[in-house]
Amino acid sequence: MTWKIRQEAPGDEAAIARVTAAAFDGQPYADGDEADLPARLRDAGALVLSLVAVQGKTIIGHVALSPARIGDSKCLGLGPVSVHPDMQGRGIGSALVNHAVAVASAYGRGGVALTGDPAFYGRLGFVQDRGVTYRGVPSQFVQVAGFTEPPKGDLQFHAAFNE
Repeated sequence: MTWKIRQEAPGDEAAIARVTAAAFDGQPYADGDEADLPARLRDAGALVLSLVAVQGKTIIGHVALSPARIGDSKCLGLGPVSVHPDMQGRGIGSALVNHAVAVASAYGRGGVALTGDPAFYGRLGFVQDRGVTYRGVPSQFVQVAGFTEPPKGDLQFHAAFNE
């Protein structure tokens, strides 16, 4: 069965939380609050873009974009990205990330920043920039894409990431 990507719709909230919880469950890089993050961003009015991957009527993946900064430069923070474990390895996560970055670029929202696996995100055009730091996270995991001129400074995600 095929899947497609669409914008989050009213009523998708619980399914997004379930998919995100399943995707991050037991992962060594998980903080334990990833499933709550999309709701916190939504409640704060900071969910700039929320895309879901659906198979039939079932949500199988999700990606969020929210306001962020690098130093004095505005950008978008990407994350969380989640795909249900039963559906991983099929290109769904890559498609969600690529779609989100394309939308950000098309609307002139500046670059996109994230913390994540350089092997995965590097394939999608994200690069490490040693001039961008985030809370003591090793530099190879702090990545950017879509900047015409790479910004320098500390990456700051929306305050909902810290709740």
